[in-house]
Amino acid sequence: MAPIQRTSQQWVEKYRPKQVKDVAYQDEVVRTLMNTLETGNLPHLLFYGPPGTGKTSTALAIAHQLYGPELYKTRVLELNASDDRGINVVRTKIKDFAAVAVGSGISGYPCPPFKIIILDEADSMTEDAQNALRRTMETFSKVTRFCFICNYISRIIEPLASRCAKFRFKPLVEDIMSQRISYICQEEGLHLDSEALSSLSRISEGDLRRAITCLQSSARLYGSSISSENIISVSGIIPHAVIQSLFEACKTGVFDQSQKEVTNIIAEGYPVSQVLSQLHDLIVVADDLSDDQKARICERLSEADKCLIDGADEYLQLMDVASNTMRTLCNMTQECTYY
Repeated sequence: MAPIQRTSQQWVEKYRPKQVKDVAYQDEVVRTLMNTLETGNLPHLLFYGPPGTGKTSTALAIAHQLYGPELYKTRVLELNASDDRGINVVRTKIKDFAAVAVGSGISGYPCPPFKIIILDEADSMTEDAQNALRRTMETFSKVTRFCFICNYISRIIEPLASRCAKFRFKPLVEDIMSQRISYICQEEGLHLDSEALSSLSRISEGDLRRAITCLQSSARLYGSSISSENIISVSGIIPHAVIQSLFEACKTGVFDQSQKEVTNIIAEGYPVSQVLSQLHDLIVVADDLSDDQKARICERLSEADKCLIDGADEYLQLMDVASNTMRTLCNMTQECTYY
């Protein structure tokens, strides 16, 4: 059988929705925007929500539906606010683009008499830059519309948010993720069994972009037949057995066993921040722990995560988490053994 020919194009871009109606799972957002596009009177927009839920895709789809491939180049300004986030960018690039009026468009597309400025990762903009945008939005509102995209709406100043129609994008549920992934697999000639599909949806945590990227990486490494183990190895997720083994060692109350598991994790090169995240998920759903035990362990997990961000040693932090977990469990059940 001849190998499947795949282009070097990123599947995230290849399968990005071309129209607003194609955006998955965001039914309320899509319905409202479709009605707005029919009237042609687009307000300033603010899209917020978790990553990989379709915010940027929706903004680009709106622009393409309004202007088409030709006028898009002159009517739309895309800026990643995490790079262009200072007040000087607002005073120069954004203001200059917003100030220019536009005429009527070509047939075949609505081509309203205004341009669109898309500011991705707007929550990374400085407060001064956001304040400078307020006046620009008011002055040039007849010829320019703004579309802000962010993960955390709390980082957008209130005067700016109040000038926009706000749309919240929800994390994608597993069924929707599986449908989209199955479609891509069919188009690319891939075979994923039900376990691999479930693992990919679970690992992505509602982030479709992450799921598609992980799928493409797996296809490049393992070919057209992809297993659950392949998905896990590519995603960087630590095998569940490793986390479970560490937790069980803490439950024994024997310090040497916990130290051995921690040493093995560090020797394997697993990132401790990921260990803490998966250990947290395991602790939260554990049926044999009381709420008080879960609270104490999770509190220490959060402290260790903060220490890691500040540059603390991974081995020491994981050992501290393991010993704290062991003490918490032993105080409620049995006497710990340190040997």
